[in-house]
Amino acid sequence: MLEKLTYNVTNAFEAIAQNKLRAALTSLGIIFGVGSVIAMLAIGHGAEQEILRQIRILGATNVIVTPIVEQEQGTVSEDDAEEDGSRPYSPGLTLADARSIEDIVPGVESISPETVFETTAIQAGIRRTTKIVGVTPAYFHSSVDVAEGTAITDDHLRTAKPVAVIGQKVKARFFPKEEAIGGRIKVGDIWLTVIGVMQPRGLSKESRQSLGLRDYDYDIYTPLSTLLTRYVDRSRLSRRDLEAAARDANSTRFAQRRGYRGAEMEVGHQIDRLVVRTAGSGYVRPVAEVVDRMLKRRHNDVVDYQVVVPEQLLAQERRTQTVFNVVLAAIASISLIVGGIGIMNIMLASVMERIREIGVRRAVGATQWDITVQFVVEALSISSIGGVVGICLGIAISVGIEAATDIPTIVTLPAVLLAFVVSAGVGLLFGYLPAKRAAERDPVVALRHE
Repeated sequence: MLEKLTYNVTNAFEAIAQNKLRAALTSLGIIFGVGSVIAMLAIGHGAEQEILRQIRILGATNVIVTPIVEQEQGTVSEDDAEEDGSRPYSPGLTLADARSIEDIVPGVESISPETVFETTAIQAGIRRTTKIVGVTPAYFHSSVDVAEGTAITDDHLRTAKPVAVIGQKVKARFFPKEEAIGGRIKVGDIWLTVIGVMQPRGLSKESRQSLGLRDYDYDIYTPLSTLLTRYVDRSRLSRRDLEAAARDANSTRFAQRRGYRGAEMEVGHQIDRLVVRTAGSGYVRPVAEVVDRMLKRRHNDVVDYQVVVPEQLLAQERRTQTVFNVVLAAIASISLIVGGIGIMNIMLASVMERIREIGVRRAVGATQWDITVQFVVEALSISSIGGVVGICLGIAISVGIEAATDIPTIVTLPAVLLAFVVSAGVGLLFGYLPAKRAAERDPVVALRHE
């Protein structure tokens, strides 16, 4: 039995070798189909890993509170010159809100307030615009770790020390050839001592845009108390103070140096971002609802904040990506079907060309099974070789896409095996009908065929 099978397989490969060009052209559909499937699955898997990385950055168990800058539009009236006492007063998002959430709301593990101040950094004759971020030690417990040096401690926060933890790109820009730890950098009007360097975030531009994030690797982190006492504390300035400062040219320049630009002149939010870390994924939605109600009451029913649950945003993005991947894979699979139809067409033509050969084999004792095996192996070989070449093409396309567009692509072993099995299955499926027709030929009629 094994000897007969080996003989039939040998005949199939000899037939392919005699028509190399036709076999190569026949396998093109399989090659491009498998290559497309590999590339699409690589893009989809890369996007999925990017989403998982976003979940780790934003925190699957976090609730994020951000202030809303209210913008109004209308005609000017005489009443605008006077203060409207009927409008409820809201202090904005403050440290008091953060402390209340941490003390009162159950299920809260830690809370990390952040205040962002746009300014310039100067060191060794190099000047660059940057953002200094006031944080607490809780930030480093729930976010990216420090790669070098130490993080901000409770002692730094309590004494408002002029220290900084810088991002990787800040280090590369200002300390390219020297040790950053212990160095000094002038941020705004204050000299800060570098005590640590953050690990790189590595977020792509597309991820930052989809999640509304900035490039954290360019940030400079300092104790929140340092930023509020040495740079800016918007909660201590009234609207009239800011408007009076804006009318004076010198005061305006001073305000701009201190970080009051554009809409910031109009708001009193002390905190720009509040990250509430819950005790587990089951606490996320209940904590978000309680925080929303609590802040609404503390802000006198003025909704000047937004409560965001990253888990819900990323779940929605993941569902969208899954639908996108299914559509891409379906489109790529059309090439495989077209390739299978091409194999069937060529195999049918091959049967018509080799009717006399089939008759001779049947006359000398070959069974219908032998003829079927020969033609099925021939079709299976063409599709399998095309599948291997298509896998190599798909890997090359994936690498090229990542290099050219900065879109992450990941080729996995299951995707490669799936593509190969599908290509072989297409050859087997579309090769069986021509093989069956060849085997069912009457030997006498086949021998008389010219």
